[in-house]
Amino acid sequence: MARAAPPLDVGAPDQATPTDQPRLPWRRPRLVWVVAALVVCSLVALAFWRFSDGGPPPITQSDVDRSVQSGIARAQQQQRNTPPEAATAYRTILPSLVTITTDEPASGGRGEEALGAGVVISADGSLLTALHVVQGGGRIHVRFADGTEATARVVRSQATSDIAILAVDKLPQIVVPAVLGGGAQVGDEVFPVGNPLGLEDSLSAGVVSALGRTVRAEDGRVLRGLIQFDAAVNPGNSGGPLLNRSGQVIGVVTGLANPSKQAYFVGIGFAVPIATAGGVAGAPRQ
Repeated sequence: MARAAPPLDVGAPDQATPTDQPRLPWRRPRLVWVVAALVVCSLVALAFWRFSDGGPPPITQSDVDRSVQSGIARAQQQQRNTPPEAATAYRTILPSLVTITTDEPASGGRGEEALGAGVVISADGSLLTALHVVQGGGRIHVRFADGTEATARVVRSQATSDIAILAVDKLPQIVVPAVLGGGAQVGDEVFPVGNPLGLEDSLSAGVVSALGRTVRAEDGRVLRGLIQFDAAVNPGNSGGPLLNRSGQVIGVVTGLANPSKQAYFVGIGFAVPIATAGGVAGAPRQ
Protein backbone atom coordinates (compact mmCIF):
# COMPACT_ATOMS: atom_id res chain seq x y z
CA MET A 1 0.00 0.00 0.00
CA ALA A 2 1.45 3.40 -1.00
CA ARG A 3 2.24 5.79 1.79
CA ALA A 4 0.75 9.26 1.68
CA ALA A 5 3.23 11.95 0.90
CA PRO A 6 3.79 14.54 3.63
CA PRO A 7 2.83 18.16 2.96
CA LEU A 8 5.38 20.39 1.46
CA ASP A 9 7.57 22.23 3.92
CA VAL A 10 7.75 25.83 2.68
CA GLY A 11 9.93 26.99 5.55
CA ALA A 12 9.78 30.32 7.28
CA PRO A 13 8.26 33.30 5.49
CA ASP A 14 11.65 34.98 4.87
CA GLN A 15 12.89 31.78 3.26
CA ALA A 16 9.96 31.47 0.84
CA THR A 17 10.79 31.71 -2.83
CA PRO A 18 9.75 35.05 -4.24
CA THR A 19 7.27 35.13 -7.13
CA ASP A 20 7.13 37.25 -10.21
CA GLN A 21 4.01 39.30 -9.02
CA PRO A 22 3.86 41.56 -6.00
CA ARG A 23 1.74 40.63 -3.06
CA LEU A 24 -1.69 42.33 -2.48
CA PRO A 25 -2.19 42.21 1.24
CA TRP A 26 -5.22 44.61 1.06
CA ARG A 27 -7.57 42.28 -0.88
CA ARG A 28 -8.47 39.90 1.94
CA PRO A 29 -9.58 42.56 4.48
CA ARG A 30 -11.71 44.25 1.82
CA LEU A 31 -13.45 40.99 0.98
CA VAL A 32 -14.23 40.40 4.63
CA TRP A 33 -15.83 43.81 4.89
CA VAL A 34 -17.91 43.22 1.77
CA VAL A 35 -19.18 39.89 3.10
CA ALA A 36 -19.95 41.45 6.47
CA ALA A 37 -21.86 44.26 4.79
CA LEU A 38 -23.90 41.78 2.78
CA VAL A 39 -24.77 39.79 5.91
CA VAL A 40 -25.86 42.93 7.74
CA CYS A 41 -28.01 44.04 4.81
CA SER A 42 -29.58 40.59 4.64
CA LEU A 43 -30.39 40.65 8.33
CA VAL A 44 -31.90 44.13 8.05
CA ALA A 45 -34.01 43.08 5.06
CA LEU A 46 -35.19 39.94 6.88
CA ALA A 47 -36.14 41.94 9.95
CA PHE A 48 -38.00 44.49 7.83
CA TRP A 49 -39.95 41.71 6.03
CA ARG A 50 -40.76 39.95 9.27
CA PHE A 51 -42.13 42.96 11.04
CA SER A 52 -43.72 44.78 8.14
CA ASP A 53 -45.04 43.19 4.95
CA GLY A 54 -44.19 39.57 5.66
CA GLY A 55 -45.75 39.12 9.10
CA PRO A 56 -49.48 39.03 9.95
CA PRO A 57 -50.79 42.55 10.56
CA PRO A 58 -52.47 43.28 13.88
CA ILE A 59 -56.31 42.98 13.96
CA THR A 60 -58.03 46.32 14.35
CA GLN A 61 -61.57 47.25 15.34
CA SER A 62 -62.27 48.13 11.71
CA ASP A 63 -61.34 44.59 10.70
CA VAL A 64 -63.75 43.19 13.28
CA ASP A 65 -66.54 45.51 12.15
CA ARG A 66 -66.05 44.54 8.51
CA SER A 67 -66.12 40.83 9.39
CA VAL A 68 -69.34 41.22 11.41
CA GLN A 69 -71.03 43.19 8.64
CA SER A 70 -69.98 40.61 6.07
CA GLY A 71 -71.45 37.80 8.20
CA ILE A 72 -74.72 39.68 8.65
CA ALA A 73 -74.96 40.32 4.91
CA ARG A 74 -74.43 36.65 4.13
CA ALA A 75 -77.08 35.59 6.66
CA GLN A 76 -79.56 38.09 5.26
CA GLN A 77 -78.94 36.89 1.73
CA GLN A 78 -79.46 33.28 2.80
CA GLN A 79 -82.69 34.24 4.55
CA ARG A 80 -83.94 36.03 1.42
CA ASN A 81 -83.20 32.94 -0.65
CA THR A 82 -85.11 30.64 1.76
CA PRO A 83 -88.87 30.51 1.12
CA PRO A 84 -91.18 31.27 4.08
CA GLU A 85 -92.52 28.25 5.94
CA ALA A 86 -96.09 29.11 4.93
CA ALA A 87 -95.08 29.04 1.26
CA THR A 88 -93.36 25.68 1.72
CA ALA A 89 -96.42 24.21 3.42
CA TYR A 90 -98.76 25.53 0.74
CA ARG A 91 -96.71 24.25 -2.19
CA THR A 92 -96.42 20.85 -0.51
CA ILE A 93 -100.16 20.34 0.03
CA LEU A 94 -101.52 21.95 -3.14
CA PRO A 95 -101.27 18.86 -5.42
CA SER A 96 -103.21 16.84 -2.79
CA LEU A 97 -105.94 19.39 -2.12
CA VAL A 98 -109.51 18.85 -3.42
CA THR A 99 -112.60 21.02 -3.55
CA ILE A 100 -115.81 19.30 -2.48
CA THR A 101 -119.32 20.48 -3.27
CA THR A 102 -122.62 18.78 -2.48
CA ASP A 103 -126.09 19.31 -3.87
CA GLU A 104 -128.42 19.38 -0.91
CA PRO A 105 -132.05 18.61 -1.82
CA ALA A 106 -134.56 21.25 -0.77
CA SER A 107 -138.31 21.03 -0.23
CA GLY A 108 -138.95 23.59 -2.99
CA GLY A 109 -137.25 21.39 -5.57
CA ARG A 110 -134.14 23.55 -5.78
CA GLY A 111 -131.06 22.34 -3.96
CA GLU A 112 -128.40 24.38 -2.27
CA GLU A 113 -124.73 23.80 -2.96
CA ALA A 114 -122.51 23.27 0.06
CA LEU A 115 -118.79 23.90 -0.24
CA GLY A 116 -115.89 22.31 1.60
CA ALA A 117 -112.42 20.88 1.13
CA GLY A 118 -110.51 17.66 1.54
CA VAL A 119 -107.19 15.95 0.84
CA VAL A 120 -106.05 12.87 -1.03
CA ILE A 121 -104.62 10.35 1.46
CA SER A 122 -103.81 7.28 -0.65
CA ALA A 123 -102.73 6.24 -4.13
CA ASP A 124 -106.23 4.91 -4.88
CA GLY A 125 -107.61 8.44 -4.57
CA SER A 126 -109.33 8.08 -1.20
CA LEU A 127 -110.22 11.46 0.27
CA LEU A 128 -110.29 12.68 3.84
CA THR A 129 -112.79 15.38 4.80
CA ALA A 130 -115.24 16.46 7.49
CA LEU A 131 -118.44 14.42 7.70
CA HIS A 132 -120.72 17.43 8.00
CA VAL A 133 -119.54 18.62 4.56
CA VAL A 134 -120.99 15.55 2.78
CA GLN A 135 -123.77 14.20 4.98
CA GLY A 136 -126.60 16.25 3.52
CA GLY A 137 -127.71 13.38 1.29
CA GLY A 138 -127.08 15.11 -2.02
CA ARG A 139 -124.68 14.27 -4.80
CA ILE A 140 -120.99 14.80 -3.94
CA HIS A 141 -118.75 16.46 -6.52
CA VAL A 142 -114.95 16.56 -6.28
CA ARG A 143 -112.45 18.64 -8.20
CA PHE A 144 -108.77 17.69 -7.97
CA ALA A 145 -105.86 20.11 -8.10
CA ASP A 146 -105.26 19.44 -11.81
CA GLY A 147 -108.91 20.19 -12.67
CA THR A 148 -110.12 16.59 -12.90
CA GLU A 149 -113.74 16.34 -11.78
CA ALA A 150 -115.35 13.25 -10.29
CA THR A 151 -118.34 12.03 -8.34
CA ALA A 152 -117.65 10.72 -4.84
CA ARG A 153 -119.41 8.61 -2.24
CA VAL A 154 -118.89 8.11 1.48
CA VAL A 155 -117.23 4.75 2.16
CA ARG A 156 -116.43 5.21 5.84
CA SER A 157 -117.35 7.73 8.49
CA GLN A 158 -117.25 8.43 12.19
CA ALA A 159 -119.85 10.85 13.50
CA THR A 160 -118.22 11.22 16.91
CA SER A 161 -115.14 12.79 15.28
CA ASP A 162 -116.86 14.40 12.24
CA ILE A 163 -114.64 12.50 9.79
CA ALA A 164 -115.57 10.93 6.43
CA ILE A 165 -113.61 8.95 3.86
CA LEU A 166 -114.67 9.33 0.23
CA ALA A 167 -114.08 7.18 -2.85
CA VAL A 168 -114.24 8.71 -6.33
CA ASP A 169 -115.32 7.33 -9.70
CA LYS A 170 -112.51 9.02 -11.61
CA LEU A 171 -108.88 9.72 -10.80
CA PRO A 172 -106.51 12.36 -12.14
CA GLN A 173 -103.60 11.18 -14.25
CA ILE A 174 -101.22 11.73 -11.34
CA VAL A 175 -102.43 11.05 -7.80
CA VAL A 176 -100.45 12.83 -5.08
CA PRO A 177 -101.36 11.69 -1.56
CA ALA A 178 -100.75 14.11 1.29
CA VAL A 179 -98.25 13.24 4.00
CA LEU A 180 -99.87 12.71 7.38
CA GLY A 181 -97.85 14.24 10.21
CA GLY A 182 -97.50 13.68 13.90
CA GLY A 183 -99.06 15.35 16.89
CA ALA A 184 -99.22 19.09 17.49
CA GLN A 185 -97.96 21.08 20.45
CA VAL A 186 -99.28 24.33 21.86
CA GLY A 187 -97.44 27.17 20.15
CA ASP A 188 -96.71 25.26 16.94
CA GLU A 189 -97.25 27.20 13.72
CA VAL A 190 -100.21 25.85 11.72
CA PHE A 191 -101.74 26.61 8.33
CA PRO A 192 -105.33 25.72 7.41
CA VAL A 193 -106.03 25.48 3.69
CA GLY A 194 -109.48 25.41 2.09
CA ASN A 195 -112.14 27.43 0.32
CA PRO A 196 -113.34 30.07 2.80
CA LEU A 197 -116.39 31.95 1.55
CA GLY A 198 -115.85 30.37 -1.87
CA LEU A 199 -112.28 31.67 -2.21
CA GLU A 200 -110.67 28.44 -3.33
CA ASP A 201 -107.27 27.17 -2.26
CA SER A 202 -106.77 29.84 0.39
CA LEU A 203 -104.18 29.58 3.13
CA SER A 204 -104.18 31.31 6.50
CA ALA A 205 -101.66 31.15 9.34
CA GLY A 206 -101.70 30.92 13.11
CA VAL A 207 -100.57 28.83 16.05
CA VAL A 208 -101.96 25.99 18.11
CA SER A 209 -103.76 27.63 21.01
CA ALA A 210 -104.76 24.55 22.99
CA LEU A 211 -105.18 20.78 22.75
CA GLY A 212 -107.87 18.35 23.87
CA ARG A 213 -110.79 20.77 23.46
CA THR A 214 -114.40 19.60 23.65
CA VAL A 215 -117.09 21.40 21.64
CA ARG A 216 -120.76 20.81 20.93
CA ALA A 217 -121.90 20.99 17.31
CA GLU A 218 -125.18 22.55 16.21
CA ASP A 219 -126.73 19.12 15.71
CA GLY A 220 -125.99 18.24 19.33
CA ARG A 221 -122.94 16.06 18.72
CA VAL A 222 -120.07 16.45 21.16
CA LEU A 223 -116.62 16.44 19.60
CA ARG A 224 -113.70 15.74 21.89
CA GLY A 225 -109.93 15.94 21.75
CA LEU A 226 -109.83 18.76 19.21
CA ILE A 227 -106.94 21.04 18.28
CA GLN A 228 -107.73 24.71 18.94
CA PHE A 229 -105.94 27.22 16.73
CA ASP A 230 -106.15 30.94 16.01
CA ALA A 231 -105.76 31.04 12.21
CA ALA A 232 -108.68 32.42 10.21
CA VAL A 233 -111.25 29.84 9.08
CA ASN A 234 -114.67 30.45 7.57
CA PRO A 235 -117.41 28.42 5.85
CA GLY A 236 -115.67 26.53 3.05
CA ASN A 237 -112.67 25.62 5.21
CA SER A 238 -114.47 22.61 6.67
CA GLY A 239 -112.83 19.33 5.76
CA GLY A 240 -109.64 21.03 4.67
CA PRO A 241 -106.24 20.15 6.10
CA LEU A 242 -104.51 21.80 9.02
CA LEU A 243 -100.80 21.78 8.16
CA ASN A 244 -97.57 22.01 10.06
CA ARG A 245 -94.72 24.09 8.65
CA SER A 246 -93.47 21.12 6.60
CA GLY A 247 -96.81 20.81 4.80
CA GLN A 248 -97.81 17.62 6.63
CA VAL A 249 -101.46 17.17 7.60
CA ILE A 250 -101.82 17.26 11.38
CA GLY A 251 -105.58 17.80 11.51
CA VAL A 252 -108.86 18.18 9.63
CA VAL A 253 -110.70 21.48 10.09
CA THR A 254 -114.12 20.81 11.57
CA GLY A 255 -115.48 24.14 12.85
CA LEU A 256 -115.01 27.50 14.47
CA ALA A 257 -116.15 29.11 17.67
CA ASN A 258 -119.42 30.90 17.05
CA PRO A 259 -120.78 32.68 20.14
CA SER A 260 -122.56 35.28 18.01
CA LYS A 261 -124.31 32.66 15.84
CA GLN A 262 -122.69 34.25 12.81
CA ALA A 263 -120.87 31.57 10.83
CA TYR A 264 -117.80 33.68 10.21
CA PHE A 265 -114.34 34.03 11.60
CA VAL A 266 -114.06 35.13 15.21
CA GLY A 267 -110.49 34.01 15.79
CA ILE A 268 -110.87 30.46 17.14
CA GLY A 269 -110.94 27.35 14.97
CA PHE A 270 -110.98 23.63 15.73
CA ALA A 271 -109.55 20.61 13.95
CA VAL A 272 -109.73 16.86 14.46
CA PRO A 273 -106.20 15.53 15.15
CA ILE A 274 -104.77 13.42 12.36
CA ALA A 275 -104.28 10.51 14.75
CA THR A 276 -108.07 10.34 15.02
CA ALA A 277 -108.90 11.22 11.42
CA GLY A 278 -106.30 8.90 9.94
CA GLY A 279 -107.49 6.10 12.20
CA VAL A 280 -110.93 6.28 10.60
CA ALA A 281 -109.30 5.81 7.21
CA GLY A 282 -107.02 3.07 8.44
CA ALA A 283 -104.02 5.10 7.25
CA PRO A 284 -100.71 4.73 9.07
CA ARG A 285 -99.39 7.86 10.71
CA GLN A 286 -96.21 9.06 9.03
